Amino acid sequence: MRMRDVMALATCAWLVVVPCGAETGKNLSQTVIRKINEATQAAINAALAKDFAAWAALFLDDSAVYPPNEPAVTGRVAIRAWLERLPPITEFKLNNVKVEGREDLGYVLGTYTMTMAPPGAPGPIKDSGKFVTVLRRQHK
Repeated sequence: MRMRDVMALATCAWLVVVPCGAETGKNLSQTVIRKINEATQAAINAALAKDFAAWAALFLDDSAVYPPNEPAVTGRVAIRAWLERLPPITEFKLNNVKVEGREDLGYVLGTYTMTMAPPGAPGPIKDSGKFVTVLRRQHK
C-alpha cells in the first residue's frame, strides 16, 4: 500500500488516499495517523526541494486543489503543472492540528506558514493560514 497526502497552500482542500490498514474500529489507528503526518513532511520536503514530480505524486489521479481566487485544479497532471507555476518557495511549514476519520474517509485540519519569492517582487512574501485535507482509503 502507498500513502498519499497533500499539503495546502492558502486554504485549499484536497482529496487524497490513506493506506489500507488492519484497523478493526471506526477511528483511524495511530499507525495511519503517523503515516499521514509522514506524508505531510514529504510534501514539505518536496515543496522546498522544488521536486514537483514528488510533490504531485502525493495526489491521486482524481484529486482536486481549490486555490483561492482561482478555478479548481483537477487531476495529478494538472496539479503538477499548477505547482510548477508557483513562485519559488523559500520557507514552508505545515502543522497537522487535527487528524481524524472513520472507516474509509478522514480529514486533516491544519495551519501553514510559507515564504515565496515572486519574480519582480520587491522582496519575499510571507503568508500563513489554515488548510483542510480530505483523505480517502484505497484498498488494493
